[in-house]
Amino acid sequence: MPRYFIEVSYKGTNYSGFQVQKNANSIQAEIENALAIFFKQSFSLTGSSRTDAGVHALQNYFHLDTDIILEEKKGFVYNLNCILPLDIVIKRIFQVNENAHCRFDAVSREYKYYIFRNKNPFLQDRAFYYPYPLDIDRLNDAAKLLMNYKDFTSFSKRNTQVKDFICDLRKSVWIEEKETLVYSVEANRFLRGMVKGLVGTMLRVGTNKMTLNEFEDIIKNADCTKADFSVDSKGLFLVSVNY
Repeated sequence: MPRYFIEVSYKGTNYSGFQVQKNANSIQAEIENALAIFFKQSFSLTGSSRTDAGVHALQNYFHLDTDIILEEKKGFVYNLNCILPLDIVIKRIFQVNENAHCRFDAVSREYKYYIFRNKNPFLQDRAFYYPYPLDIDRLNDAAKLLMNYKDFTSFSKRNTQVKDFICDLRKSVWIEEKETLVYSVEANRFLRGMVKGLVGTMLRVGTNKMTLNEFEDIIKNADCTKADFSVDSKGLFLVSVNY
């Protein structure tokens, strides 16, 4: 049966997460509903990355198997987007090899976490307000230190169903983007809550509440109770899924 990838983008503020959940709305549920309305049949989607409640995505993917020849349905992407809420958009649907898997074939994912330090009503739902002095050099020292490690047990929330906590970081850096301070990180995989844990803990380094040695000890000790996961989800964006 032909397989298709669906590239989507969304603002996660109003959703409980990416994946279908009982008694809570999700990105997947909205897209499956739009497909069912337009094509008059039900679909079961597989997602590439399970973003948490409130997290946004500039790029994420689903795949589905169907005998419908989607390329021959003129204007169907436009019509699906008319059905979907304004905070979710389908960017494209394209056929792939029948063995292609949007989750397991991804070689890396990139996230960005946005912080703003001066009150700005236009950023309040897309970034984390943090009006405290920050030493950007210290933040980047911590971000660079992470590149020396593979085991990120300390930055994974508990009760997660994974076989190991090994991640291969390809990028870890703090940068200035217009009115925001941004943590940009790319890896072959991410653990549950990992980016928020990294950001929250590094902010303690950037505010001189924690030394770089203490930060490194948290990494080495593989104890998530020492990391800080308290930053808000609204500052977190899945930027890209790379194949």
